[in-house]
Amino acid sequence: MSENATSENATPTQRMTAKQFQEAGGTEDWRVLGAGAAAWFSASSHAAGAELAARAADLAADRDGPVAAAVTAVPVPVEASVRSQGVQVCLPLGPADDGLTAAHVDLARAVSTAAARLGLTADPAVLQDLQLAMDTQDQGAVLPFWESALGYDPVGDEDLMDALHRHPPIWFQEQDAARPLRNRIHLDSVMPQEVAVATMETLGERGGTVHNNGYYATVADAEGNEVDILPLPEGSDRWDQPGTEDWRLVFSAMACYPVASAEQASELVRAVAALADEAGLALGIDVRSRAGQSLVVLDSGKDRWEMEDGYEPLAARVQEAARSLGLSADLRAPRFVQVGFDAVDIPAVREFWRAALGYQEDPREGISDIVDPRQLNVPVFVQDLDADDEARRAQRNRIHVDLFLPHDQLEGRLAAAVAAGGTVVRDAAPIYWTVADPEGNEIDLTTSYGREEHWAQQG
Repeated sequence: MSENATSENATPTQRMTAKQFQEAGGTEDWRVLGAGAAAWFSASSHAAGAELAARAADLAADRDGPVAAAVTAVPVPVEASVRSQGVQVCLPLGPADDGLTAAHVDLARAVSTAAARLGLTADPAVLQDLQLAMDTQDQGAVLPFWESALGYDPVGDEDLMDALHRHPPIWFQEQDAARPLRNRIHLDSVMPQEVAVATMETLGERGGTVHNNGYYATVADAEGNEVDILPLPEGSDRWDQPGTEDWRLVFSAMACYPVASAEQASELVRAVAALADEAGLALGIDVRSRAGQSLVVLDSGKDRWEMEDGYEPLAARVQEAARSLGLSADLRAPRFVQVGFDAVDIPAVREFWRAALGYQEDPREGISDIVDPRQLNVPVFVQDLDADDEARRAQRNRIHVDLFLPHDQLEGRLAAAVAAGGTVVRDAAPIYWTVADPEGNEIDLTTSYGREEHWAQQG
């Protein structure tokens, strides 16, 4: 296929590169990120975003509609993340997909047309996809540990992925020499209490070293990479108020409802959006697919249910609406993941990561969190590191962050990261730059656009 191929001169199953997809015509709203194409449409309410999410689902499922010929040949899944500020629509690529196709182009065009008819405007600058990479000397020992710690699925031989595409995937790469000291980066994996207890047992069986701290446990894999598993005390993951039994407090207040069809998902999404707007509270409403079954995930965002009044009554009203539709919550499904950095100079490291990720500071006094303003990527926090621990400070981490950005945002984000104290340690322009924060923690700022063409030219 030529670089300028479009869906009109390509068969529905013919593979397209990220560059070809974005230059196909009619895909100007869209950008290819780490694992598929995405578009963000700004909106003034949950309800406005929910309406586009419902129409996108209808377009993907309609075998008689404008994208029927392409989608019939190549079914294209669609995901939606409704927020109070708008909606992100994604056309994800699964493990069996060889790449984007004309079917993806046609569906992207149709979604953009639907958005325009609803008066919603795209903002591609919002889009980004945070991922994690882990260096390892024994992948066979480390990968199964993280599969259990995060509840992820293995993809091929080198990757783990959240089946719901809500948390960052991890890819594993070969490490040339041992780095035996603790990382300055770790993960928190928060889940329903009974799942947390069972996960600890499994991690012990998979070579993990467990340090139980009461409310949580820090567990290290065979090479010392750490994850905090929580909560452990019985009953610590729920409200006491009757009518909120479907919800679990996993740092976020969260409920997950399996649905039988796209129509049922849309009905629930519209109902929840209306309730959130009425309450005047921000609520994440995600439509996903897991093992062939659709799931609606409702998520307050980290600590919002403690920071703002009204989430518990809202949860009760949402539960009532879901049960009136005949739905039952999956009480084991809620999951929350965040990334933690150890630092001596917390303000400097925090400011770097705020700029590099395009995040906002948590407004609470004494809290070091930074958060995605649209709750589309995981939170990050910074905690104390002993300045006298010079050996640990000097060791390169075994974990680093990859951030996929639109190609037209990459250089601007790089400049912001450097201005915030970052140092470029590898320049692989125009595809990626590796940037270290003031204490050596690394991020790869990268793009999918033009990647395949670039590496082909490099031979």
